[in-house]
This record gives sequence, structure tokens and C-alpha cells, in this order.
Amino acid sequence: MNKDQLEGKWKQVKGEFKQKYGKLTDDDLKYSEGKFDEMLGKLQEKTGQTRENIEKEINEW
Repeated sequence: MNKDQLEGKWKQVKGEFKQKYGKLTDDDLKYSEGKFDEMLGKLQEKTGQTRENIEKEINEW
């Protein structure tokens, strides 16, 4: 899965969350997105793997 596909999936998830939890704002979702990016960065730092490899592993889970 490439970055565009991952971003597309994230947009789908955000839409589903907004529908289910109407009180969530775009700021809440951007915060979560930022935390996910932070987690990927930490995984890259600790494992030495590329972001693409980490995203691929996450997709396979």
C-alpha cells in the first residue's frame, strides 16, 4: 500500500468516526493522525526500517 492509498483509507476511517461519533471535530482527528505519524516515526527510529515497510507490516496485520 502506498502513501496515497493509506491516506485514502485514513479519510474513510475519519468519515466513519465522524458518522458514529458526531461530536468528534476535525481537530480531534488531526491530533489522532499526528499521533499515528509520531508512532510511525518512533518505529522507524527504533527498528531502522523504512516507513513503507512499517506501513506494509501494519496492513498485513
